[in-house]
This record gives sequence, structure tokens and C-alpha cells, in this order.
Amino acid sequence: MVETAYGLYLLITIAITIWVARTLSKNGEVFLIQCFGHNAELARSTNHLLVVGFYLVNIGFITLTLSLGAEPKTMPDAIRFLSGKVGIAVIVLGAMHFFNMGAISHFGRKVNGWLFDQKVVVA
Repeated sequence: MVETAYGLYLLITIAITIWVARTLSKNGEVFLIQCFGHNAELARSTNHLLVVGFYLVNIGFITLTLSLGAEPKTMPDAIRFLSGKVGIAVIVLGAMHFFNMGAISHFGRKVNGWLFDQKVVVA
């Protein structure tokens, strides 16, 4: 029972992490391009770095939390175990997303402000 619950926890949370990372990467590139003053190369590079960091933090969190809490002994315990652990992992994924969006938005405003406040003089 314990091994099955742990296996399901890892399978579910890592699959969700991969799906979220791919979805955010694919759909976030347009946002990043806008934030970085239409510099597509910088946006793609940043997007890739964010995905790598997202995987590292979330998979690290998932594996660390595996050992927390009581081991399930019965089927109801296993369901509670899975729902609690998957729920926490999903909340962390959402929090990471909002943190990243806030940081990128803040950084993007600084970059855009710097880029667009400069006066270009052509002689």
C-alpha cells in the first residue's frame, strides 16, 4: 500500500509539474517578448531558464515532501495521503507561477522603461 501511494504521488505530481511547465512556457513566451521590449531572443532564453528553475524547485519540493507525514496503511489513508500531498504540490506550483509572473512583470517594466525612456538622436 505504501509503495503504491508513494508511486502514485510521484507520478501525479511530476506529470502535473511537466504539464504546467510546458503550458506556461508555450503560452508565456508572448508575455516575455512584450516584457523584454520585443527582444525575442532574450525572451526565449529567459523562458528556458524559468522552465529549468521551475522543474528544479518543484521536483525538489515534491521529493522532499514525500517523507513528511504518516505512511498510509489503509485505502482511505492512501486517498487522504494522495489528496493532501498532491494538493500541497499544486498550491506550490501556483505560488511559483504567480511569483515568477510578478518578478518578470517588475523586471520587464524596468527593462522597457530603460529602453523607451532613452532618446535616440540620429545625426
